[in-house]
Amino acid sequence: MERSEQSPPPPPSSSSSKRAARCPVPAEQVPIREYEDMRASWFYSWGAKTLRGYLMPIAVLWLLSWAVAAPVAAVSFSPARQLPYFLISGSVGCLVLPFLALLQLYVGWRHVGDRLRQSEVPYEESGWYDGQVWVKPDDIANRDRLIVDYQVSPIVSRLQKTFGIMAGLMLLSAVGWQLF
Repeated sequence: MERSEQSPPPPPSSSSSKRAARCPVPAEQVPIREYEDMRASWFYSWGAKTLRGYLMPIAVLWLLSWAVAAPVAAVSFSPARQLPYFLISGSVGCLVLPFLALLQLYVGWRHVGDRLRQSEVPYEESGWYDGQVWVKPDDIANRDRLIVDYQVSPIVSRLQKTFGIMAGLMLLSAVGWQLF
């Protein structure tokens, strides 16, 4: 009987063993990975686009909302007799869908920003509520804070301004309602 000689498995690469030694957090729970996944996501990347790329989906959602808001407004206020009330109520009703989409963007980006900003990262290894906490080394904590300050915070700020504009439009609609 002939013996087959097997060579020992190669040692793990130095970068992967360093990573495993430095960060015990599962890959999908690492804050930088969550950030990268959001930047690559078709939905969440919307918040990071240029002003035109950011406003276009809001306008499209607002226009699509007319398919539901217009019939509801028309039943409440006849466009032939009460056009200003029809337009005001329909326009405000059309803000619901863009608001919900922007709220989801805000919650997602805020969550990732909070995870990046934390110096201690809670995680679960197996999903059986075996919560652990990993303390970030200074270099990773500094990198994550820079990402929050220069990448995530401007997106969250843009979303907050958009909510302010939407609230202003609703207030303006309420004033317009009183004038007609």
